[in-house]
Amino acid sequence: MTFEKNALPEDPALSQAAVANQPETMDGSVPELSVVVPVKNEAENIEPLVNEIVAALRGNVAFEIIYVDDGSTDETTTIVRKLRASVPELHLICHEKSCGQSIAVLTGVKNAQGDLIVTLDGDGQNDPADIPQMLERYRAEGVNARALIAGWRANRHDTAMKRVQSRIANKVRGGLLKDETPDTGCGIKLFRRDDFLAFPRFNHMHRFLPALMLRDGGKVYSVAVNHRPRLRGTSNYSMMNRLWVGIVDIMGVMWLQARAKTPVVKSKE
Repeated sequence: MTFEKNALPEDPALSQAAVANQPETMDGSVPELSVVVPVKNEAENIEPLVNEIVAALRGNVAFEIIYVDDGSTDETTTIVRKLRASVPELHLICHEKSCGQSIAVLTGVKNAQGDLIVTLDGDGQNDPADIPQMLERYRAEGVNARALIAGWRANRHDTAMKRVQSRIANKVRGGLLKDETPDTGCGIKLFRRDDFLAFPRFNHMHRFLPALMLRDGGKVYSVAVNHRPRLRGTSNYSMMNRLWVGIVDIMGVMWLQARAKTPVVKSKE
């Protein structure tokens, strides 16, 4: 199956080629789980992370891995292509130009074959070994539960300044949005594909998935996960772009919350 494609600039979630009817997994089964990894200039982290995802999931669940290259200028795309020869679960989607992490996640989810989605940051700081426990926690809620399992970096391996910034941001966000999540910025999250695609779409929405899930009448559960220091590459974010954009986004999500209506279905005939 050929899954690699380049996204059109006017809508990065659309592709130039149609997705094949059947996904490709190790045993040919339809994947239950799609691991979506948005990346930009993470060439050094591709192979180690892919190997860890395969080690964590192969034999435990039918899965696929979707790397969404958001306009990288390094060897990210080349390395993913090489790995696809030995990892049949691995797929690649390339944005023609950078559109941001939330749009990259959206592209991956739209093209996913699994009913369940796990997102991972591409820098190697999220540990794929945490995925099975998150999947187990979701399954405990029942089949097709409207729930989001959010990673919680209880023991963060970041600089002291970054930890302070994150602590303040989480306190402000949690106080305003009441999103019942101690660490909404953690990149590893698990949710249903259909639930995600029903959310309102906006840039930076990946930082507010717990609030959006609650807004739609779902539940949010936090699971303590491993957090690792960045060993390779350079972060694409700075303090200032997180701070000012975050303030504007929180106001926007508050506006969405104030106008949400979640109907309770009385009967179906």
